[in-house]
Order: sequence, then C-alpha cells, then structure tokens
Amino acid sequence: MGTALVYHEDMTAARLLWDDPECEIERPERLTTALERLRQRGLEQRCLRLVAREASEAELGLVHSPEYVALLRGTQALSTEELQALSRQFDAVYFHPSTFHCARLAAGAALQLVDAVMAGVVRNGLALVRPPGHHSQRAAANGFCVFNSVAIAAKHAQQKHGLHRTHASFTSPGTAMSTGASGPTCESLMQTPSAAGGALASRSTCPGTRSGWETQITWPPSCRCCCPWPLSLCLPLLTWPCLQFNAELVLVSAGFDSAIGDSEGGYHLESLSQSVCMMVQALLGDPAPPLSGPMVPHGSALQSIQSVRAAQAPHWMSLRQQGVAPVLSSSTRSPGQGPSPPMPAGPEFKTAAAQAVAALSSLLDQLRLRPTPPVRTALALPAPLDGDLVLPHDVLCQEGSAPQEETQAWARPHEALAQDKALSALGRVLHLLDRILDGQVSSGIAATPGPAVAATLDVAIRCGLSHGAQRLLCVAVGQLDRPPHLTDDGGTLWLNVGGKEAAALSMFHVSVPLPRTTGGFLSCVLALVLPLAYSFQPDLVLVVLGPAHGLQDPQAALLAALLRGPAGGRVLALVDEESTPQLAVVLARVLHGEAPPSLGPFCMASLETMQALMHLRGQLEPQWKMLRVAGETGRPGSA
Repeated sequence: MGTALVYHEDMTAARLLWDDPECEIERPERLTTALERLRQRGLEQRCLRLVAREASEAELGLVHSPEYVALLRGTQALSTEELQALSRQFDAVYFHPSTFHCARLAAGAALQLVDAVMAGVVRNGLALVRPPGHHSQRAAANGFCVFNSVAIAAKHAQQKHGLHRTHASFTSPGTAMSTGASGPTCESLMQTPSAAGGALASRSTCPGTRSGWETQITWPPSCRCCCPWPLSLCLPLLTWPCLQFNAELVLVSAGFDSAIGDSEGGYHLESLSQSVCMMVQALLGDPAPPLSGPMVPHGSALQSIQSVRAAQAPHWMSLRQQGVAPVLSSSTRSPGQGPSPPMPAGPEFKTAAAQAVAALSSLLDQLRLRPTPPVRTALALPAPLDGDLVLPHDVLCQEGSAPQEETQAWARPHEALAQDKALSALGRVLHLLDRILDGQVSSGIAATPGPAVAATLDVAIRCGLSHGAQRLLCVAVGQLDRPPHLTDDGGTLWLNVGGKEAAALSMFHVSVPLPRTTGGFLSCVLALVLPLAYSFQPDLVLVVLGPAHGLQDPQAALLAALLRGPAGGRVLALVDEESTPQLAVVLARVLHGEAPPSLGPFCMASLETMQALMHLRGQLEPQWKMLRVAGETGRPGSA
C-alpha cells in the first residue's frame, strides 16, 4: 500500500471577482503552485493519483444544515453584485459562481481519500483541496471555508465504515501547530450524540478541554520562532491522548499557518508549497530533516502546556501519570525570548515578512545540502535469515562486507569477535555503517551473535566517530554496559534502557530500568528518551537490542520509529542473531516509514516507575532543557 494524492483542477475555478485586500490572498495559485512543486520534486509520481469527486448533498448534510447547503447551491446563479453582498454576511469569505462546485469537490476529495484508506487501496494520502474547510460551521461560511471537509469525512468514516474512534487534528490561524484545530470543526463533530466518545479532536485556539474529547492549545506568538515548538506540543500534549485513544483513523486538516517564511497565515505560495511537499514526503515514509537551533522551550510555551495538561489530566490517565506542575506565571520567560511579532501593518510587519522569507530561503538551502539517500533501508543479516523475510519491495538486503583486514583491525581488542561468525557479522555491520555515514543509505538493521553484541556495539561507536559522526546517540536496551573508552566530551550520549537502576552518572551517561507496563514504557520513551535525543541533536542513532532485551516487537518498533526524527532518519539498529525473524521485519518496516503496530491496551505505569523517571528528569533538567516539557519532575500525578 502506498500514498494517494487526490486533486481536481476544477477547484482552481473560484476566484475573487472584486477588490478586497482581506480576501485576495485566497487564490487559485495556492493549489497550482503546490501541485507544480510536488511534480518538480518527483513526489506526485510516487503517489497514487485519484481524481476528486463531488460530495453529494446528503453527504454534506452529515454536518451542514439543509438551509445552508441550499444557500450555497443558489450562489451558482447569482450576479457579481449579489455574490459580494452575500459574502459580506460572513467573516472573511468570498463567493464565486463556481464556489459550490469547488467546495463539493473539496469535501468529496476527503471522502474519497477516507474510502481508499479504509478499503486498503492506500495506507494514507493527501487531499489537495480548495476552498479550505475547517473554519466553516453548520450553517455559516467562515475564514475562506465553505464546507467542513474533515468533519464530513469523520462522520462519513463512522457511518459508512463503522469506525468507533476517529482522531481529527486541525490547524488554526495564529498558532504554531502543524496539527491543531479550529472551533467549528470540533463543534460539527460534537453536535451529534453518536460522536461522543468516538471522535477525538485536537485544536489550538484557547487552552482547555471539552470533556476530554477536544484539546485546545494556545501557542503564544513569542514562541512561533522557537525551534522545539513541535516537540513541546507533541511530546506532552498530543502524543499521550492519541496513543491512549488508539484511533482507527486519523484525519489532519493542515493549514501550515505558521510555516517558516509565511507571514500571511498559510497563504505564502512558496512556504505553502514547500510545506505540502514535506507533508507528502512524511506520508511516503521519507525521514524528516533534523531540527536545528537551540533546543530550549520558551517559558510562555511551558505555561500553555501546563494549562492544557491540567485541564486534560482528569480525562486521560496517560496525562495524569505524568504529574501536573503548577502553572507558570505569565511573566516567565526563557533566555533569549523576544517580544511578540508585529501586527500585520506598517514597516515592522514588512521587516518581519522579509525576515521570514530569508528564514525560508536558509531552510531550503539546508535541505538542498542534505539530499535524500538513494536507499532508504538496508539489512545486513545472515544469509539464511534474510531469505525468509517478507519485506517492502525496495528494502535492500545487502551482501557486502568491509574489507577483511579493516574488520580484523577493528575486532582485535575484543576476544568476543575472534570467532568467524562474529567477525563476519562485524564486517557486515561496518559496511552498512559506512554506507549510512556516506549518504548512500538512510537507515539499516544488522545482526550479530548474542555474545558479541557488546563488542560489536563498541566497534560501531568508535568507527562511527572516526568516520565523521560528530554526535552519536546510543540507545542500548538490555543489560549492556557503556564502553569504558567513552568520555563526557559531548561526542556521545549513552542511554541504557534496562539498567539495574535509574541513574544519571553524567549528562551523557543515563541508565533507567525497563518498565513492564505500556504506560511505563511510553513514559520512559516520551518523557525521557525523546527529549534527550532531540536535545542532543545527533548525526547518527544506534539502537541496540541486546540479548534478553525484554522489549516486545511493537515496543521495539515504536522506539526505532520515534528515533528516526532526531537524526533525520540516520538510524542503525543492531539486534541479536537469535531474535525472531519477525523482529527484523517490523524494524525494517518502521525504519522504511511504515507505522509501528499497536502496543495494545494502555496500562498505567507503576508508582515506582514514575518516581524513578521523575527523579531522573529532575537530575538532568538543568543540562537538558527539553525535559521541562515532559511533565513535573517532583512527584507523579495521582492515578
């Protein structure tokens, strides 16, 4: 299964027929430029192209009133003067004789995509639509939005496909979220009693909650240039409820309102088209480029996070176990936090817009300097094993090995690598590592005999550092000791999940016991491992599953999938040859960009686990500021 791209050229027909500075930014080029950029980048060619259909009036009625649908139907016969008069009755909207047709196509594209995903034709997809939809209400257009496509799609998924748990995420103007929500969509989803408990809506307009089914997140203007804002939101606020909710379908209404280079709220053509490309790449499974800049959350961001967590915690036990810290005062500021951005008027706004365009240009230059490797995932496994695996068709099962003399030189200090079997495995590991570091392969999986795992890991670390890796993150799962030659010079960060006790021997040497429950494992990964990993900003991530590592396959898959982010996809997973073939398959699939399998029912972490994690985070927080977004470090919340 692949990725669908749903589009129809008729959606470019509607356009502004009179002078209106507020509305002129919503123009057909928003679609044509995005589609042209997808073609230039070769992304459209990698998708299954679907031609959008019109939503029926019955389908529109899943969310909108019959009177409103009839009103929009009537716009097809109105004169320009009548259209302008009608437009003035709504907020930031204009109508055109083609608006009804275009809006039906936009809603129909969303329905078509839901049907394709639910039928197993594709794994995911993007509906490239116009006009947008998520601001429209049951009986009113709003903010250029006519029919609420995502709300209609959610209701359609529940009624036609029998889904019980749909998660809809949205973007609101003036926020810094790539997924959030605006009120009208949430209202549309919640108006029908059958939706209660069956739809989780995340929104980003004001702090609070509606019985736990709607998350509202304010993202302060002063934080929109803050590098770690996506992590600040995703780790503590979005990921926990989503994992506990265990949605059967996720719908995202992406407006790209605060993308780099966009001072118009989602309407800057270059920023918008690049954002669309990045989203399609993510859907296709391509690794996202690593974040750059200081990983320090702003004080006002922490205040918003804590406010939402406090409001949501009564409804989600996954948030309660993280603890709820006191809400920070509005005066709390992080070092370097500047004033709010200027309002859209006058020379200050023009200066800010120019700076935004320069930032976009700089980012695009960085992306060009980091081309996508020709091979996304490669396996270095013993021949009898790799022949029995059912893998994505373009996963490479490599046969190469490092030169024998080089392999022997690296192996010489380790008695465990003296045997032929271990030496051969080391040669495959070194060859795969070299291909990752020279940009030929993005990620890989290698196997080694159990008794040689620790020695092979030691060689991989030393080889990686000597072959160009400036910062190497090693996440070792199981009873694995840190190699004695590693120092605290900032070149390596050693995280041992499965150690005998929770300990921070230094800011670069951390050990934590392996939690036994789903909630405990997620707390360890989301509240400790990921904040540290993103703060460290590694060039390469080594994930090592030692003998008797204790992880179930879905847990190992989730860990590997999440660790693709910090290093832009450069992950090498090292496993014991005695591991099940299914482990190699699930790791290959997630490193190739597929979603990890479900962890199963959510079980709370033990009090002992949470106390150990919070104590450890409290020790490390002065050095690793991103730990501040993960929750309170003093005491666990009550269950």
